[in-house]
Amino acid sequence: MTGSNHPIEDSAPDGVTRREFLGAVLTTSLLAGLAGPDLWAAGDENGIPYRKLGRTGERISLVGLGGYHLGMPSDDEVSIKIIRTALDSGINFLDNCWDYNGGTSEIRMGKALRDGYRQKAFLMTKIDGQTKKAAAAQLDESLRRLQTDHLDLLQFHEVIRMTDPERIFAPGGGMEAVLEAKKAGKVRYIGFTGHKNPAMHLHMLETAATHQFHFDAVQMPLNAMDAHYESFGQRVLPVLVKNEIGVLGMKPMGAGRLLDSHTLSPVECLHFAMNLPTSVVITGCQSLADLQQAQDAARSFKPLSAAETAALLARTEQAARNGEFEGYKTTNNFDGTAHNPQWLG
Repeated sequence: MTGSNHPIEDSAPDGVTRREFLGAVLTTSLLAGLAGPDLWAAGDENGIPYRKLGRTGERISLVGLGGYHLGMPSDDEVSIKIIRTALDSGINFLDNCWDYNGGTSEIRMGKALRDGYRQKAFLMTKIDGQTKKAAAAQLDESLRRLQTDHLDLLQFHEVIRMTDPERIFAPGGGMEAVLEAKKAGKVRYIGFTGHKNPAMHLHMLETAATHQFHFDAVQMPLNAMDAHYESFGQRVLPVLVKNEIGVLGMKPMGAGRLLDSHTLSPVECLHFAMNLPTSVVITGCQSLADLQQAQDAARSFKPLSAAETAALLARTEQAARNGEFEGYKTTNNFDGTAHNPQWLG
């Protein structure tokens, strides 16, 4: 019998085309060559893996607690229990935003961070303000709600218009307020978020570079559908890794819509995002059961092989083709500042 001349191609799993498999091999090799998950590893706490946050020297949990969903349970006590259970379990990364649920998410998190819990948390929130006045006012309101004198990370929320970077970095723009807050000790690190198009993230990074500014972290959708459509993972992630900027992966389940496609399980969604060189994978938890699922996924995570990655991507390719299950990219349903432009200042 004659041996194969294409051992890598022939190792493709069933149902995966040669092109899909080679694409996954290339993507996996590229990211691993820059900084694979193992290179970013930073030990663990209570079995929860930790990773480095870019060049900051900070250690954060591989899975983070999303802030939006914490405002959705019917009473404060459920949310407080979720937050404190997460912190006690070894999860230290907390996500939030000034506009989530009209401030309820931050208020509940502030209550949960009493009694010594603030010291266990790496606390992040976001502001919408792009003028100095709006950014400063929103930051101070967030600090009051969160019942803390400082944030570990503050991010400019929803960079979803090509004009946003110039507004933020302009004279009298939001960056002036945030830099003053950092100097005053209210903010330790600075980042930005967005979910619309990778070109907008790249423009924000380019604008920062022209102002000799280096972001500490960047947040974006990273999931098994993103890889097929307007991909942040393919276009932005390598830039962040190369420049040692912390990678905050969000929407690992596509805001729940990826599950509606019936292509992957919740744990497969989380493991795919964890397999990228993410500093943290942020997931929403509305119940203790959701939190347990996230904890179990983090504790059971093992780096995926190229074949395993290709198999997951093959299962999502058809559903992901036109962005139907990534509405945050293709509609304005997720654009809070589009519906409330006054938040921008």
